[in-house]
Amino acid sequence: FQTLGADPTKLGWFFILPPLAGLVVQPAIGSFSDRTWAPKLGGRRLPYLLIGMIFAVIMMLFLPNIGSLGLGYGSIEALVFGAIAIAILDVAANMAMQPFKMMIGDMVNDEQKSYAYGIQSMLSNSGAVIAAFFAFLLTVLGVANTAKKGVVPQSVVISFYVGATILVITSLLTVTKVHEYDPKTYARYHGIKEEDNKEGGNWFGVLTAVQSIAAVIWSYVLAKVPNDHHKVGYGISLLLGAIGYGSIFFIHSQNILIVSFILIGISWAAMNTYPLTMVSNALSGKHMGTYLGLFNCSICLPQIIASLLSFILFPLMKYSMPAMMLTAGISGVLAAVCVLFIKETYKN
Repeated sequence: FQTLGADPTKLGWFFILPPLAGLVVQPAIGSFSDRTWAPKLGGRRLPYLLIGMIFAVIMMLFLPNIGSLGLGYGSIEALVFGAIAIAILDVAANMAMQPFKMMIGDMVNDEQKSYAYGIQSMLSNSGAVIAAFFAFLLTVLGVANTAKKGVVPQSVVISFYVGATILVITSLLTVTKVHEYDPKTYARYHGIKEEDNKEGGNWFGVLTAVQSIAAVIWSYVLAKVPNDHHKVGYGISLLLGAIGYGSIFFIHSQNILIVSFILIGISWAAMNTYPLTMVSNALSGKHMGTYLGLFNCSICLPQIIASLLSFILFPLMKYSMPAMMLTAGISGVLAAVCVLFIKETYKN
């Protein structure tokens, strides 16, 4: 978006797009795939993975070339076109990613789920680390990281192409190697009637939608917060999210969990807005992409550490997911306190 001429200090608005995509796609995919059985296309979840993969790959090949379409640097057409493209990519990515998570819930027993989700999270976040470093690595190898005004640098273009290739390979590998349970086997495995195959996935989709709605609304609120109050807005948001995570341990009502996920959505909006805003404010235009890429690594590495620690913490907590959520709440409180020690700088 900066390549297209967007104001770096206004990029927070574009972070509204991913939760909006999640708001529509995640509950829809959960609901539709719960009622799907297409053996020739892979089964229950895999058809949606294939469709999402196709559209995501198309957009990953198209998006880095938007600047070459001659729409005009900084023009409203270029920015709207880019926003639509990234929204489609977010929708497709959600569609491709959700089946991976759902299949663990479908096909893995309770004792193995923490291990399976932990491995999945570790692989996902490891991929994010590689992605964050990739453009920087290409630059070290001599690929240009600059381009004419309004055109995406070649290092970023190649990164998108490599990402699209990896998505195709991993999706096809999953489709050919994973064999989903047919409806009868699925019902017997989960101890339910065949006609009851849909309850759990739908409710998680509803809670995810609630989180996304809260994130969208709160993103608008945060966009109105003046620069000299960023730390206050960030700290309060993290604290509210901590309460949301921690409350899951004490709540036993399905409906009251909606409040918890509203608070989690508030913290999610802040985490997607303030860190990048603070970093980009402190940077000049020179090497902006390199430093933001490296900064993304500081986000991904703790996620990998958290995934690895889950293998130790989850058994110690007697495989209680609510207890893990309480741990997340405590971490959120500590994060809110750490915001007090951030020293903001502005590079003109």
